Amino acid sequence: MKNSFISEFKEREYFNQCTNSDELENLMKNKKINAYIGFDCTAQSLHVGSLLQIMCLRMLQRYGHRPIVLLGGGTTMIGDPSGKEETRKILSTKEINKNINNIKKVFDIFLDKKNIKTKPIFVNNLKWLGKLNYIKFLREIGKHFTINKMLSFESIKLRLEREQSLSYMEFNYMILQAYDFLELNKKNNCILQIGGSDQWGNIVNGVELIKRSSGKQSFGLTTPLITLASGAKMGKTEKGAVWLDKNLLSPYDYWQFWRNTDDRDVIKFLKMFTDKEISEIEIIKSKNINELKILLANETTKMLHGNTAAKKAAETAEKIFRSGSFGDDLPTIKLKRNELDIEINIIDIVIKSNLLKSKSEVRRAIKNLGIKVNNNTIDKESFNITIGDFKDNILKLSHGKKNHVLFKITN
Repeated sequence: MKNSFISEFKEREYFNQCTNSDELENLMKNKKINAYIGFDCTAQSLHVGSLLQIMCLRMLQRYGHRPIVLLGGGTTMIGDPSGKEETRKILSTKEINKNINNIKKVFDIFLDKKNIKTKPIFVNNLKWLGKLNYIKFLREIGKHFTINKMLSFESIKLRLEREQSLSYMEFNYMILQAYDFLELNKKNNCILQIGGSDQWGNIVNGVELIKRSSGKQSFGLTTPLITLASGAKMGKTEKGAVWLDKNLLSPYDYWQFWRNTDDRDVIKFLKMFTDKEISEIEIIKSKNINELKILLANETTKMLHGNTAAKKAAETAEKIFRSGSFGDDLPTIKLKRNELDIEINIIDIVIKSNLLKSKSEVRRAIKNLGIKVNNNTIDKESFNITIGDFKDNILKLSHGKKNHVLFKITN
């Protein structure tokens, strides 16, 4: 490869900060290293907000380096205060383990497991955090941290300035993350931690802890926090999180998320979230914006759900927008026949579809002629769905031009 890892990292707009980028770049040109990214397991899957970090792991593999995926069974018990205005819900060990097993499936899709030299190493930090002796930990690790410096970190300062409660448990999080890096450095020869820009302070703590404990050099590298051109947070939509799990979000909905990208974000997202060469993106960037959006949707969906699902999603979208038909790959909700013995009001079925969240939103959409049943506009809140509205046991419900759900009758 002509590029170095760091130069492509910058070209793809992944780069935010690095503890010593020139030295790290030279090292990675001449030596294959182990690098890690940590993921707390607070939900049953990861969503698009974590995709940039996953793309970094893929890029490590492409350059022959070995990624370490830390699934935070221990730190999830504490909760990262970074970017949070209140304490996270405390999960049970059983819930955390279930989340870990589900999240691991995401990495099984995105990362190459065949090359033994770059095959990802999966670790759960509960393995060492769960065995800590508190007094021993304070004497050996706690002595390297000052309260003055800990209070200066952005995640802590923001909570205190806003007079939002910060538990002593959360306050310890940054020390535990630094300790994770130290453990991985000792046991897995890990010399680089990558994370979002909100993790900078925690990562620097780890680099300094390794230096003080063993005299070894390590590095920290952060990516920017992604916000959409509209100002919205990456991975959030009106319908909720954009999950990296087809059981939580259909391939069609995932395809549509990328197809609906703001014009201003398309080229940036082609660089960040696809494997397209930068040189190729530069050549095609002047193409019709809708063609580029379809390319983005196809490439991202293919990566997660496979080529067949991506093609099917694109074909479904084409059918809906060109011919007004139902399409073959829309999200489907099953209804039992006896649920239709009584009529279902249009407001209730829209809420059930999850196209909109509240009855007031549905009423506004109806008033603005934004709700359709089988491609027919609904203009009255009193409209009721009956079994007669189903064609071959299928009913199509739409909000606007791009959001559709099928209801299917089952016995």
